Amino acid sequence: MAGNRDIEVDPGEIDNILADLLPNRSASAGSVSDAPVIPLLQRIQADFGYLPRPVLKYVSEHTGIPPGRLFGVATFYAQFYLEPHGKHTVRCCRGTACHVRGGRKIINTVKDFLGIEEGQTTADMLFSLETVACLGACALSPVMVVDNTYYGEMTAHRAEQILKAIREAES
Repeated sequence: MAGNRDIEVDPGEIDNILADLLPNRSASAGSVSDAPVIPLLQRIQADFGYLPRPVLKYVSEHTGIPPGRLFGVATFYAQFYLEPHGKHTVRCCRGTACHVRGGRKIINTVKDFLGIEEGQTTADMLFSLETVACLGACALSPVMVVDNTYYGEMTAHRAEQILKAIREAES
């Protein structure tokens, strides 16, 4: 797996993103102090799977958006990743309702099945595991979310089956 600093920046690809989101930007590097930073970062992440530092540097140099602003937004919001991230994001709730109903067992099952810890990505780049304070679906606890699909009343066996089915579908 190539490290974050090893990514090559394709200026054409980045310029297309900038043209889509900042249509009034001049061709030369100009200040874009009121640029929509969150949509810009979302689009970069959608295209690259994460926010590569060389891409953010290029964006800063070609828009006038200070690097500190880009990195500040990227590190403030949990939706952004500065390191390569798995194709599928698995989120397990560790909130009170989920905890009381066996959420820790679900988290441990997912960790064991994927062979990773919280905050890590599988070697095949298929899954990344996150735990969150609350997924906002307490009535369905314990809850696991894969990408944007919520799975409620989760059991350890069901969690394994869901992840196994995704892995098999990707093979």
